[in-house]
Amino acid sequence: MSKIAVVPGSFDPITLGHLDVIRRAAAVFDEVHVLVVHNPGKSAMLPISERMALIQQSLDEDPETPDNVIVASWSVGLLVDYCTEVGASVLVKGIRSQLDVAYETPMVLMNRSLANVETVFMLPEPSHAHVSSTLVRQVSSLGGDVSPYVPEAVARFLATARPA
Repeated sequence: MSKIAVVPGSFDPITLGHLDVIRRAAAVFDEVHVLVVHNPGKSAMLPISERMALIQQSLDEDPETPDNVIVASWSVGLLVDYCTEVGASVLVKGIRSQLDVAYETPMVLMNRSLANVETVFMLPEPSHAHVSSTLVRQVSSLGGDVSPYVPEAVARFLATARPA
């Protein structure tokens, strides 16, 4: 029986920290679904379809990403409903600090209670631990160079999307 995991997030945009967690999850699980979810508490910079395209392009251009990764989206219903639909029993969450753990803990307990879905936390490489999509959006919007923090596909996209 294959072990399927879901790596959920808004990925607005995907960062090298996200990519690191996805790669490592793909090395542990038989199949990994990178799931772009709509977060009603956040104002998105990119539409879901664009985020999915950038994730797929980033994965395709990354020689270290195994071929057991699927990019999908979910915007209606609970995250555990998607897990049930695809047969996933594990969520993989990248965490950067104790603040992330505190934020994620109630959701971990609820997901386990609702659908017996476990959550695994993965720490990013230390060089990515301070990077968030929010910071990338802020730096990029002010004309800063975000190429050290995002996959090349995202850096190219942000460079062309920025008004001159």
